[in-house]
Amino acid sequence: MITVDLSRLTGWDFHQIEKAMAHRLAAAHQILEEGTGAGGETTGWLRWPKECPAGELDKIQQAAAQICRDSQVLVVIGIGGSYLGAKAAIDLLGGNGPEKTQVIFAGNTLSSDEMAALLAQLENKSFSVNVISKSGTTTEPAVAFRFLRQYLEERYGEEADRRIYVTTDPQKGALRALARAQQWTSFSVPGSIGGRYSVLTAVGLLPMAVAGIDINRVLAGAREEMEQLSRRSMENPAWQYAAARNLMYEAGKKVELLAYYEPTFRFMAEWWKQLFGESEGKQGKGLFPASVEYTADLHSMGQYVQDGQRILMETMVSFQNSGTSLSLPYRADDGDGLNYLAGRTLEELRAQAMAGAAIAHEDGGVPNIQIQVPSRNPESYGALVYFFELSCGLSGYLMGVNPFDQPGVEAYKKNMFTLLGKPGYEALQQTLKNRSKSRKKAGKRNILPNVAKVD
Repeated sequence: MITVDLSRLTGWDFHQIEKAMAHRLAAAHQILEEGTGAGGETTGWLRWPKECPAGELDKIQQAAAQICRDSQVLVVIGIGGSYLGAKAAIDLLGGNGPEKTQVIFAGNTLSSDEMAALLAQLENKSFSVNVISKSGTTTEPAVAFRFLRQYLEERYGEEADRRIYVTTDPQKGALRALARAQQWTSFSVPGSIGGRYSVLTAVGLLPMAVAGIDINRVLAGAREEMEQLSRRSMENPAWQYAAARNLMYEAGKKVELLAYYEPTFRFMAEWWKQLFGESEGKQGKGLFPASVEYTADLHSMGQYVQDGQRILMETMVSFQNSGTSLSLPYRADDGDGLNYLAGRTLEELRAQAMAGAAIAHEDGGVPNIQIQVPSRNPESYGALVYFFELSCGLSGYLMGVNPFDQPGVEAYKKNMFTLLGKPGYEALQQTLKNRSKSRKKAGKRNILPNVAKVD
């Protein structure tokens, strides 16, 4: 089970936190579970670890086995919530081993160099594609799929279609229509689950299964965490985390740093940033989610964390049990002066580095939340995903926003489609042209307006 330690939350003890937040959290938890809050129609992830159909899991595992028989590489095409969770799981749990089908990710950039490198990487390898998009028209994955579908057809001819696996809306959308027409193997993103909350569905489970991760264990961990986090009291770790970050936000903190000491956690932090950033960053509200990788970033970002603007709070994630144990060797010459550490494990050294940083940052005015995860295994991964999802839903409601929509994301898309000349956006094209002309004229008028003439 995930545990939370609030003892370094500067200026607050547990009883004060409970008095300030328990009533508000009870109300938030109730509307979340009853689906009566804003975005309540997209809270299917709350029950998914228990409600995921056994037939769906069987189909995912059968497809994964077929992909592994057919292909040395699976290219997963998706952006945001369509790839970050799976990438996080594979990195954290050690997927992509030498004897496994390699899972690589595409469709999250518009880089020609990246696409060219991917096609070159696939040149001498057998491969299949899993394209993930609810609509099928999101620009980045749709562009990548067009390139890779073309390459599949050039390589495999009529066999190309059986190497395409689709994860999309169960009923509607361009990708669903294509999947029906081409008879591609397809999976559904439940209509009641939004993209950034979908990692425990086929969105994340199919890539994980191909990488050799036991998805039954992932869901088992999420189910156990779901039971533990159903308690409506301040003993609930999700309540504790949501309460602490909201108290710090209300006290004036602007940035939450997710700090971790395990390099394989990097994409878990990227998934966390999307989850909280897209869920809370609206109506002029929300903590800005950022991440730091310690101990490396203690030697780069550490100075700012310690002595910069006091706008930061810090959440440190640690794993209680490591999969390996390495002890520092003794050397007779002791030229580096490290014999005082000889025989101690790297885990011991890291634990003390973590404690030292937490004390220093607290003393420097950066309140600290500690999140402890039992170990790096599939159960803990599933538990951590569910813990963060529930915490995010609660926290969003505490902030007074809808944690399940993303209206701001559509603004850049509308402008991009207009500038690219996408059909249906003609009315906006002239508006953007006029804005561009106005800015150019204003720029010319304001060039060096206050520079004195020099004879």
